[in-house]
Amino acid sequence: MIEKASWIAIYPEIVLLAMTCAIVLVDLLDRSARRLASYGLCAATLLVLLALTALAAVDGQTLYGFGGQVVSDPLANWLKCFATLATLLVLVYGRAYVQKRGMLLRGGEWFTLNLLSLLGVFVMISGNNFLILYLGLELVTLASYALVALRRDHAVSLEAAMKYFVLGAMASGFLLYGMSMLYGASGTLNISEVLQAIASGKIQHQILVFGLVFIVAGLAFKFGVVPFHMWIPDVYQGAPTAVTLMIGSAPKLAAFAMAMRLLAEGLLPLAMDWQQMLAVLAIASLFIGNLAAIAQTNIKRMLAYSTIAQMGFVLLGLVAGVVGGNTLLAANAYSSAMFYVVTYVLTTLVSFGIVMLLSCEGFESEEIADFSGLNQRHPFYALLMALCMFSLAGLPPLVGFQAKLSVLQALISTGQAALIGLSVFAVVMSLIGAFYYIRVVKVMYFDAPQSGGIAIEAPWDMRALLSVNGLMLLALGIVPGALMTLCASAVVRMLLS
Repeated sequence: MIEKASWIAIYPEIVLLAMTCAIVLVDLLDRSARRLASYGLCAATLLVLLALTALAAVDGQTLYGFGGQVVSDPLANWLKCFATLATLLVLVYGRAYVQKRGMLLRGGEWFTLNLLSLLGVFVMISGNNFLILYLGLELVTLASYALVALRRDHAVSLEAAMKYFVLGAMASGFLLYGMSMLYGASGTLNISEVLQAIASGKIQHQILVFGLVFIVAGLAFKFGVVPFHMWIPDVYQGAPTAVTLMIGSAPKLAAFAMAMRLLAEGLLPLAMDWQQMLAVLAIASLFIGNLAAIAQTNIKRMLAYSTIAQMGFVLLGLVAGVVGGNTLLAANAYSSAMFYVVTYVLTTLVSFGIVMLLSCEGFESEEIADFSGLNQRHPFYALLMALCMFSLAGLPPLVGFQAKLSVLQALISTGQAALIGLSVFAVVMSLIGAFYYIRVVKVMYFDAPQSGGIAIEAPWDMRALLSVNGLMLLALGIVPGALMTLCASAVVRMLLS
C-alpha cells in the first residue's frame, strides 16, 4: 500500500498530468483558430501550480515518496515554482507568435507539448532515483524535439530538430551509461543509498570516476556547455522563437536540479573529481561562448553563444562548494549557482520576448540590424531590451550584476589561489562579453531606423507581463536579498536532509 506522504510528494505532478489530459480532450472540441479554450485552461492550470508549489516551498517540509524515489523539499518546490512561472510566460509571450505562423491550425499541440515538457521538468527536479531522473529527462527532450519541428513547413526548423534529436540521443546515452556504471558499483538506483555506498569506502575509486565522467558529459549537454554545445546555436536559431524561449528557460532549471541531485547529493564524496571536470568545462564555455558571440549578426545565435557563457558561470558556482574535503562553503556556493540560473531564466524570457514582439507574420526579427532605431519607434521596448543586455553583461544595478557577484564571491571566499584565478578569468571574459551586449544597445539607440518600420501588435497580456518581467530585472538587482535568502535556505535544507 502506498503511503499518503507519497501522494503528497507528487501532487503537483498529478495535477499537471490530469490537466494536460483534460486540455488534450478540450482541444479536440475546440476548432477555433486561436484555441482560446486550450489557452485559458493552460493559463489557469499554471496559475494553480504556481500557488501550490509556492505554498509547499514556504511550508518547508521535506517529504520522500515511493520508497525514496522522489523527494519534495524546498529546493524542489521553489525550482518547480520558477519553472511554472517560466512556462506561463512562454505561453503568454508565444501565443500570438505561433498563431500568426499557423502552428495552431492543426491542433493545440503547442500547449500540450509545453505542459508535457513542464511535467518532465517537475519529474527531474523531484527525482531521487536514477531511473526517475532519466524518465523526466526523456519526457522533457522528446517534447522539445516535437516543439522544434512543430512548424512542419519550415525546412530550417526541421533541420534544427534533427540535429537536436541526434545529439540529444547521444547525450542521453552518455548519462544512462554513467548511471549504469554507478548502479553496478553501488548496487542501488537510489541517490541517497549511492551516497552511503560511496561513503563506506568499499567501492573502487576508479570505477566511480569512470561512471562520473559519463554523468558529467550528459549534464554538460543539458546545460549546453563546451564541448557539448554544438546543438545550442543551431537549435536556438532554427527553432521558432517561441520554442527557443521554452528551451532556454524551464529546462535550464531542471538541468541545475539534476546536477544538484546527482553531484551535490549523490556524489558529494567525489566532489574533488567532478569539480575539476566542471572547472574545465566552465573555462572553455566562458572563452568560446563569449568570443564566438562577438562574430554573430543573428541575435538568436548571439544569445545562444551567450547562453553557453552564462552556463559557464553557473558551473563556477558548483566548483566552489567543496574545498580540500571541507563542505562548509557548499551552501554558499550552490545557492549562488541557483540564484544565477533563476535570474538568467528571468532575463532570457524578456530578451526572446522582445524578439518575438518585433516579429510579425512573414517576418522574423532575428538580425541585430532589425533592432536599428528601436528607441525612436518604441522607446519602452528598447528600454526593456537594454535592461536585458546590461543585465546579461553584468552591469549594476541590474540583477545580472548581483548574480555574477555572488558567484565570484563564492570563488574568492574559498581562499584557494586556483579558484581566485578562475574568478579573475571570469571577470575578463565578462568584459569581453560586454562588447556584443552593448552593440545591441548601440544599434537600438544610435543607428537610424530601417525604412518601413514594423508596428508592434501584441496582446495586452503579453505587453503587461513583458513589462513586469523586464522591470523585475531592475528591482531584483536593487533589492536582491529576498531571492538570495530563498535560494540559500532551499540549498541548506537540501544539504541537511
